[in-house]
Parts: sequence; C-alpha cells; structure tokens
Amino acid sequence: MSADGGPGRGGPAAEARGRDQDDDALGELGYRPELRRTLGNFHTFAAGISYISILTGTFQLFYFGVGFGGPAYWWSWPMVFCGQLMVALCFCELAARYPVAGSVYNWAKKMGGPHVGWLGGWMMMTATMVTLSAVALAYQITLPQIDDRFQFVGDGSGGNDQAANAVLLGSVLILFSTLVNAFGVKLMARINSVGVFIELIAAVALIVFLAAHITRGPGTALTETYGLGSGSSLGYFGAFLTASLASAYVMYGFDTASSLGEESHDPGRNAPRAILRALVASFLIGAFILLFALLAVPDLHAEELSTGGLQYVVLATLGDTIGEIFLWAVVVAITVCVLAVQAAGIRLMFAMARDNNLPAGSRLAKVSPRFGTPVVPAVLIGVVGVVILVVNIDQPQIFSVITSIAIIMIYVAYLLVTVPMLLRRLRGDWQPREGAFSLGRWGLPVNIAAVLWGTAMSLNLAWPRAEVYNATGPQHWYLRWGAFLFVGVVALGGFAYYWFVQRHRTGVLAEHRFETRDPAGPAAPPSPPAV
Repeated sequence: MSADGGPGRGGPAAEARGRDQDDDALGELGYRPELRRTLGNFHTFAAGISYISILTGTFQLFYFGVGFGGPAYWWSWPMVFCGQLMVALCFCELAARYPVAGSVYNWAKKMGGPHVGWLGGWMMMTATMVTLSAVALAYQITLPQIDDRFQFVGDGSGGNDQAANAVLLGSVLILFSTLVNAFGVKLMARINSVGVFIELIAAVALIVFLAAHITRGPGTALTETYGLGSGSSLGYFGAFLTASLASAYVMYGFDTASSLGEESHDPGRNAPRAILRALVASFLIGAFILLFALLAVPDLHAEELSTGGLQYVVLATLGDTIGEIFLWAVVVAITVCVLAVQAAGIRLMFAMARDNNLPAGSRLAKVSPRFGTPVVPAVLIGVVGVVILVVNIDQPQIFSVITSIAIIMIYVAYLLVTVPMLLRRLRGDWQPREGAFSLGRWGLPVNIAAVLWGTAMSLNLAWPRAEVYNATGPQHWYLRWGAFLFVGVVALGGFAYYWFVQRHRTGVLAEHRFETRDPAGPAAPPSPPAV
C-alpha cells in the first residue's frame, strides 16, 4: 500500500500513469475527473461491509426473525445470501466496466437508457435518505441497554419516551455523519476503516465467546419453529417468508464499494473484488453470530428473544461486563454504517446532479475545492434524514412502514439494473470489459437468477401483512397496502416530474463534461448535452 492508501503501483510515475488510465476510463463515460483518488483496497471493502453492517443489522432485527419464524428463521440467512450473490455478481461485471459514482444510477442508465436510469437513481436516492434515518434509530436499541443515562427523554416508561429519545440520539448521529462526510472522503474513509476494523474484530470475538457457551446442538435450535404458522393456509412457510425479511433487510448495499469508484485507485479491478468480499464476509460472520447465539442462549423459548433480541442474548449469555463491551462495538458499527449510507447517498445525488437530472443540479454537483467532496448533497441528505425522524416522532408505526418500504425501493432499484442488463444479454448487446471481471458463460443464468430473486423478494417484502405494516391497532387498509401505495406514489410521481420537467434539461453540465486531452493543441470542444 502506498502512503495515501493507494495500491502502490511502482513509484510516483507508475501511480501517475495509473491515475491517468482511471481518469481516461471516466472520460469515456463523458465526465471529467473531479473527486480525489485517495482510497485503496481496504477503504472500498470497508465501505461495502459497513453499509451492510452485520452487527447493526443482526442486533437490530434478530428479534423480528425469531418473533415471526422462531429459531428456524436462521435458514433465511443463507437463502437471502444466495439470492443477493446473484445480484452482486452482475454488479461486479458492471463495476469493472463502469466504476463510477452513483453506481446504481449510472448502471441503470447505461443498461436501460436515461429514463430507466433516472427512475433507478430516484428510487435509490429516496430510499437511501429514509434508510439513513432508520439506521440512526438503532442507537436507541443499544445505548440505553448499556447505561440508563442514555435515556435522555423521560425514563423510558412513557408512551413516547423511547421514540423521542431515539429521534434525539439519531439526530446527533446524523449531524456527526454529515460533518465527517462534508469534510472529505479521506476523513470519512479513515474513520470508516477504523470502525470496520473494530467491528470485524468484535464480530469474530463475539462468535468465539458465544461458541464457548453453547448449550445445545444445531439439530435442536435450527428446527424449532415455536409452532408458528399453524392454522394458516401456507403453514410455517408463510411464517418463514415473513421472518426472512429480517435477513433481507440486512444484506444489501454492497454496491457502495463501487460507488466510490471515482475516488479509489484502479477501481475497475478493485471494485468487483470489494463487492464480493464485503458480501461473503458479511454472510459468514452473520451466519455464525446468529447460529451460536441460538445455540448459546440459556433458554431457547425465552420471551426476551423476540423482544430484547441479540442484546438480550449477549447480556444473558456473557454477563453484563463482557456483554456491554460487545454492545459498545455495536454502537461503533451503527456509527460507521450511517457514515457509509450517507456517503453512498452523496455520490448518488452528485452523479444525478452533474447530469442535470435534479433541480439545482449545478449547485448539488459542485465539488468543494477545499474538501474535495460535494458538500451541499451531504448537508441536504443530513437535513432530510433529521426531518424524517422529527416528523415521525409520535408515529412509530408509520415510521416502521416507511422504513420497510425503503428497503423495497432499494430492491426495485437493483431490478432496474439487472432487468435491462438481462435484456441486453439476450440481444447480445452486453460485453464485459476486456481483461476485467467477467462471468463468461455463466453470465446469462446468473442474470436470470438475479432477476427472479429480486422480483420474488420485492413481492415478499411488499406483501400486505398486517403484522408487518399494521402491527398495532387500529387496522387501516392503507397501512397494510402501504408498500404498493408508497412505492407507486414515489415512482409515478417522481417519474412524472422527470418526464414533464427534468428530462428536457438533462445532459452533462458543461463544468463536469470531459474534454479530450490533446498535447499538440487546445482541448476539443465539448459535445452538446444528450437528451
């Protein structure tokens, strides 16, 4: 590794040539390089794994999986991994060919055209801002269990004490993330890398500690269903599909490793590796944490499993002192997860803005000469995240509905990449980058599997289950069908704005347009904007 986190390409001259090649690859997409290339292999890997954030996701959603599917819900973890792996492999081919900021937006644009690209970017951007708020709420699940003094609003027993305190803690975290992201990618990457290192060490240590306290075998734990689903038309399969949302909510965001492509060295080679490493590492670590937690918990039928979740398991199994140490590691994981989610959102907004695909595009796409990062998107995303928290302070059920819908929108955004990519494969129009990551003859079956998986899981996520979308009374039809209604309104409303207003202005802004270098004369005039 070089001193600045780069891969060390054989001295300054070789590194300069490498940067020129990376910049030329960006120029082929029509953009001039503006973001600073300071990130190395571990930085991009850390960005992907911190977005997935195993400690955040498993500790936040373990109670949900056990509550709706019993300990046997564990099998949804490898199921979701296999499906998401198909998507990730398609993304690896795209990352090798188009290692560009706002990866999902640009990939959808390249595969399906500008209209599909805009819709994919719009869905991903909206979902990212809601996801930022949702992840920030995880502080409330962990910090008050470490120390009661983190319950700043009331004592936690009041009807709105926990919701109000969650908004307070989440707003402070988003403020911190906004400042770090605004002050430059290098600072964000350093904090994120340290946080991921701590998270990985803590996760491995947690696996070891839980394994040392095993009280039962997997044959007992992984077949226990609590009798859930009996009496329903689908039986336990229906309960399992509901419980699988706990795994589906965690294993996404691996594309973030490519979204930093304009700020990393040799992204065409490193981004695909980072995507796969982040997903595989997250799967293995999460699988062992969930497995050993179920094998080690003193009482497999304890009610606290579906209320206190993994926090209860850790404290009950390892004791208060060791348990609190691991909970502090979870706090670190939540922090870097928020950093990564906001960083991905910033790059996405920047990418759409420089194509003049957002209102005030020139301002949103402006890169700070001092910090080398788009500051306005950082602030805007942070403000929207806090507003979402504050607006829902007294409506926790509405917020849980919107949070679930945000995940669906991300799955839909992924489909807006994999479906056009499949169509291009069937027409024979898709060629991976020569000498880079390629699926070869496996490309078509993997792409088909990615589309089928994405469609099936999107329907599963959106299915109008009362226990997910209207868990507490009174029952409202618009809450149960909230996924279809909200996604439909966001998609149709957003696309209507694009079709009637924004599409007439789209095209790479002049200040961001690539100009051909000509050592014998002045730069070639820029091409007119594409419509």
